[in-house]
Amino acid sequence: MSTKSEKKAAPKKARKAAVPGPAALDIGIPADQLNAITDGLSRLLADTYTLYLKTHNFHWNVTGPQFNTLHTMFETQYTELAMAVDVIAERIRALGAWAPGSYSDFAKLSTVKEASGIPAAEAMVAELAADQAAVVRTARALFPAVEAASDEPTADLLTQRMQVHEKTAWMLRAMIA
Repeated sequence: MSTKSEKKAAPKKARKAAVPGPAALDIGIPADQLNAITDGLSRLLADTYTLYLKTHNFHWNVTGPQFNTLHTMFETQYTELAMAVDVIAERIRALGAWAPGSYSDFAKLSTVKEASGIPAAEAMVAELAADQAAVVRTARALFPAVEAASDEPTADLLTQRMQVHEKTAWMLRAMIA
């Protein structure tokens, strides 16, 4: 019979986290298609998170005669982006894959580049407009895989994201027209 102290001294078995994968998921989409979709969604997540971070940075650091307008506009945009990263990450998880979640992961996957220094207000607006368009391109590039798999929930997510980013890009471009 073991004593209480012997039980405490016994090494605990390390619990290995199960690595989820699309191969284990049976929702009517083959694993190779799920992998293509989750890889694309991971790129979309990275672009969206990088744009969130950049927009938040510009919100904090904008100066000049349009300060109040841009400060408020950037806050609205980064708040929307913060909600979007959660929706995208949860879709990745629902499809059986891990969602990337570190700066290094995002840096490898993102087409949106971080800001170098603190640009002038007009340059901030121009960069964010271009970055919004970049996110649209990332989402649009994923459509062939999503359509081939008849993955309507992901198609809906992509359509909604594209609408938001296209409208935001237009509004930003209108600020510097």
